[in-house]
Amino acid sequence: MFKFLKEYLSYYKHYKKEIFFAIIGMFLVSGATAAIAWLIKPVLDKIFIEKNETMLYILPLAIIFVFFLKALGAFLQQYYVTYIGEDIVRQIRNKFLKYIMNFDMEYFKKTHSGELVSRIINDINRIQYAVSSYLAMMLRDILMSVFLLGVVIYQNPKLALFVFIILPLVAFPIEKISKKLKKLSRQSQSQTAVLNQHLSEIFKNIETIKAYNAKNYEFNRFKDYNLKYLKINMKTVRNSALLNPIVDIVSAIVAAIIIIIGGKEVIDGKMSVGAFFSFMTALFMMVDPVRKVALTYSKLQDAIAANERLKEIFNIKPKIKSGSEKLDEIKEIEFKNVSLKYSDKEALKNINYKAVKPKIIGLVGDSGGGKSSFVSLIERFYDVSSGELLINGKNIKEYDIKNLREKIAYIPQNIHIFNDTIAANIAYGKEIDEKRIKKALKQANLLEFVEKLPNDIYTILQENGANLSGGQKQRIAIARALYNNPDVLILDEATSALDNKSEEIIMQTINKLNDKLVFIVAHRLSTIENADEILVFKEGKIVCQGNKEELLQNCEEFIRLYKGQK
Repeated sequence: MFKFLKEYLSYYKHYKKEIFFAIIGMFLVSGATAAIAWLIKPVLDKIFIEKNETMLYILPLAIIFVFFLKALGAFLQQYYVTYIGEDIVRQIRNKFLKYIMNFDMEYFKKTHSGELVSRIINDINRIQYAVSSYLAMMLRDILMSVFLLGVVIYQNPKLALFVFIILPLVAFPIEKISKKLKKLSRQSQSQTAVLNQHLSEIFKNIETIKAYNAKNYEFNRFKDYNLKYLKINMKTVRNSALLNPIVDIVSAIVAAIIIIIGGKEVIDGKMSVGAFFSFMTALFMMVDPVRKVALTYSKLQDAIAANERLKEIFNIKPKIKSGSEKLDEIKEIEFKNVSLKYSDKEALKNINYKAVKPKIIGLVGDSGGGKSSFVSLIERFYDVSSGELLINGKNIKEYDIKNLREKIAYIPQNIHIFNDTIAANIAYGKEIDEKRIKKALKQANLLEFVEKLPNDIYTILQENGANLSGGQKQRIAIARALYNNPDVLILDEATSALDNKSEEIIMQTINKLNDKLVFIVAHRLSTIENADEILVFKEGKIVCQGNKEELLQNCEEFIRLYKGQK
């Protein structure tokens, strides 16, 4: 536990004022609670036994004042502790997302998005209670126990010895149960991630689920996952529920012994009735914070388990490191004996090719031939497994990644539309320039459609472009790429959802880009028939290169592809 808290100490230095007021609140609550127990003695002895009329009016006012202090302390503690916890969680979420966004593409391909969402929401939420509420509760309850113990010792040091019997009797089972709870917490968090993954898949693929009448199939899978989650949580509840009875039984045994011994002292005249009841009140009041300390300690195991899951992510180091060189302009790109492996699969084999701007290069071949892998290396989504990829004669690894990607516009096969305005989608990550947006929309053959919308370029697009057709989504993506005026434009089957007329208009625009290096991964050969050069891929190799006429004369693979689309 102390190791866990030590990891988060650096966050607390920013909350000196809040911590000060929270601690003041804790002392007020703890001190007032002890004062309430202490006031039992004068109330009984002075008012009910000695019949002191002056104290009849003073002591009730004292009780009101003590309860006021306790209420004030409770407010200060709750407000400032909650603020600290919420703000630390905000920082952790920011840090976590910023960190994982630097991971290699390979990691995101292997890791389900639901797993990452679970970690950033569910796991971090569990840590929130530990770094704020649980820690404050434990500190407050320990302080309260100490103050009440002070009252107990003050009233009767001899009887106070029996209080110390509670601690070792309670500590052992708490430690055993807490270890179990930590293990169950990790299982619970893992199962929460599974639920998130499955729900994410259901909502993303609801169209396919309905089309194939698979609602019952997916629902039954969810029911199984949900039942497993329930069983894990019930094991947690069962173990947690043991703590209260253990503390209560031990406390009852100690209280019974004290009543016998203390009662004897009152009968013998060695202790006043008020002192005895003050002692017993403090003792019984002390049981509650001791119980809460035990419960809080067990709950901390949940946060410790969540923290361990987060550390698994923070221990991952991206393989792709940014260089420091700045690029003014990309003039040429050269592949020298380049190979690329994904795990055990060799996606590219000994690629040699040089492209000098301006030029339009078409990439064709069967699925899995290596076309998308080829262009993904230019964006440094992956690094070459062997060989060199050169930009302007320098290894691509020497360049600053952010600066490199500013010079490249990439339109992937799966178009991503954000739940934002058309303007924000096109100027994505950049300042909105209405004139440039409309120019890009016109080039993408979408301006006429957008101008008919109620809010023009400020029309909100639904999640994943649900209020657009497939072709319109691709035109938005093309406009986004053209808006940035890049040196290199990469279209990875970016016109596949367009009709022939729209594709022809867009390709006319792209063919006029005489100041860029354009790579077009195409499924339809008509898309790249006017390309300056066509690269034909097969099984990770470039088997032919040349323009359309040259390839139709001397490239069997291109002829096969060409005839297959006739």
